[in-house]
Amino acid sequence: MSDTAGFDFEQAVRDALDDLPAELRDAMSNVTIVVEEEPPAGAPLLGLYQGVPLTRRTSSYQGALPDKITIYSGPLERLYGADAELLRTQVRHVVWHEVAHHFGISDERLIELDRY
Repeated sequence: MSDTAGFDFEQAVRDALDDLPAELRDAMSNVTIVVEEEPPAGAPLLGLYQGVPLTRRTSSYQGALPDKITIYSGPLERLYGADAELLRTQVRHVVWHEVAHHFGISDERLIELDRY
């Protein structure tokens, strides 16, 4: 096991976004990514996408507030924090999972693709 002391969670999120294929990064639109310590009480979440997926946006979408992807550091650190590389891998997985929702890919489809 490796030590996660000094692990920069926000940098791990930025790295996960940087690792997205350029065409996906460039196609992301009107979305903000934030790190919060904990999900809402009673919500067993590692990440959350809130907004209108790109596949459902119409011309009436103009002027909308940004979509929001939230990555929850607390649960991820509790589950995977004993190993820095495992934590980094899981942060990337959660970031990519929530980005998939931004592109309109459902949990069901992610399961079909073996990407859940």
